Amino acid sequence: MNNPTRRFSVLTLVIMLALGIIVGGGLGYVTLSTQITHLQQQVQFLQTEIQTQPNYAGAVSMTDGNVSLSQLYQSVKDSVVMIAGTVVTRTLFGTATAQVQGSGFVYSLPDRPVVITNFHVVVGASNIVVTFADGDAYKASVLGSDPYSDLAVLSVDAPPYEFKPIPVVSSDGLRVGDPVMAIGSPFGLTGSVTTGIVSQLGRTIQESTAGGYTIADVIQISAAINPGNSGGPLLNYLGQVIGITTATVSGSEGLGFAISSSTILREVVQLADVGKYTAHPWLGASGVDMNYDISKAMGVNVTYGWLIQSLVSGGPADIAGLRAGNQRAEVAGNTVMLGGDIIIAMNGTRIVNGDDLSSYLERYTLPGQSLDLTIVRNGQVIEVTVTLGARPPLSS
Repeated sequence: MNNPTRRFSVLTLVIMLALGIIVGGGLGYVTLSTQITHLQQQVQFLQTEIQTQPNYAGAVSMTDGNVSLSQLYQSVKDSVVMIAGTVVTRTLFGTATAQVQGSGFVYSLPDRPVVITNFHVVVGASNIVVTFADGDAYKASVLGSDPYSDLAVLSVDAPPYEFKPIPVVSSDGLRVGDPVMAIGSPFGLTGSVTTGIVSQLGRTIQESTAGGYTIADVIQISAAINPGNSGGPLLNYLGQVIGITTATVSGSEGLGFAISSSTILREVVQLADVGKYTAHPWLGASGVDMNYDISKAMGVNVTYGWLIQSLVSGGPADIAGLRAGNQRAEVAGNTVMLGGDIIIAMNGTRIVNGDDLSSYLERYTLPGQSLDLTIVRNGQVIEVTVTLGARPPLSS
């Protein structure tokens, strides 16, 4: 019972168990500590990523309540102006004079400040007056305009302190659902603000002043706009211009449109310096959007794309050998010319409808450029190369 060897064995066992507990606990602590340190490093990395990514920063400020719309308005309101002028029209009873009114905003060219607005606000107008947010009004004149994008650039005879430029950034990074703010003078109510979201991108619209051509690459918005808003800035929540409000649909609710800021940036210098913009690409064709009913009427298995209805004789599409429709038919209550080529891609980019076609041309092509079209002809997919022209100038 008192065997020294046995006592030594028991003591050794106790010591080994104690050491095992200590070492195991120590290793567990080291492992846990390492994991905690690793997690802390990951959190720090993610925080750094968020802080250095503009899109994340914008998203946070737009969703966590940190953006004050009143502060945003205060920061840009002095850059927005009201524009008024006089239009004289001829009637059966002689001439009639009407007042026109819209909005605009101050933009800084490299050598001078200007005011940007819509073409339809100032077309045919005389005695143009620009009124700044402080109520001071000054004579203005049109430096240049473009009916195909509904843009105009004005020179204003005002002292330098009146001009408070607002930054214009590319709209190429916009996404559907992004929040926006519109500022203008609807019905003469200066400095009115509405908010909404980007409802869709790459729309096309028709303006009577564009001579029957579409205005491409337009932003659809839910912010309420009314007569007098035209020409006012559409802003993101960083106080940057990403469009210029231009039109609404009569009788609609929350359905407005804005010319994209990418279009503004592409044209503004030429409009101010030359007086016009002449680099709109031209295909020389008219068409309709493909759909299921038209595809069945034509006996083809493609339900998307743009069906060519007619060609301008001697135009780019005609010279390239594209074919127009030749069979008039009633399809789902609409008259359609069947049998023409269906454009389904441009330079490899899928073309779903006419909005896609017009926006692709405006964003990525220029007159004189060769464009590879993928078309469906007689049920077969083929490639055709077109050399684009320039839209003909509108007759005055």
